[in-house]
Amino acid sequence: MNLLLVAAGAAVGAPLRYLTDRYVVTRVLRGAKPLPWGTLTVNVVGSFVLGLLTGVTDHAVVLLVGVGFCGAFTTYSTFAAETVQLARSGDHRIAALNAALNLGLGLTAALLGAALT
Repeated sequence: MNLLLVAAGAAVGAPLRYLTDRYVVTRVLRGAKPLPWGTLTVNVVGSFVLGLLTGVTDHAVVLLVGVGFCGAFTTYSTFAAETVQLARSGDHRIAALNAALNLGLGLTAALLGAALT
């Protein structure tokens, strides 16, 4: 049962991550992409949701939403790869800014979510 809860959450989280990233890049930014804003958006939103879950005691909800959905919705690996790519292309300040924003805003969002529970 636990595996099914995680899989169900991931089945929603992964496509929603893709759609959110595409929406931010194409509709909000209209293609202008000085930073990987789509990845930043999903990581901050996911961190906030995980922060909210710190007050949840229902193990099934934590598996479904925390492990499954947020695990598939957020993406540390894409954040890391995009930051490395920015640095390799010579955009060292943008790479550092991307790292600082993902970590700083992600932690802030998680703390805010936890404070609300």
